[in-house]
Amino acid sequence: MRRFAMKALFSAVAFRRTEKERIDWDRNILIFPTAVTVGLVALYVYGKATSRW
Repeated sequence: MRRFAMKALFSAVAFRRTEKERIDWDRNILIFPTAVTVGLVALYVYGKATSRW
């Protein structure tokens, strides 16, 4: 777990240092679908926990 935390920290630091005028499409393509997937899983768990589905 410690190794994962260090990778996440260094990734966040490197994310802030990227050039502002250039868009890193590879990173965006990885981040946005991951965020959507996490959101959908959270909605599914919420729905199951509240007996709405």
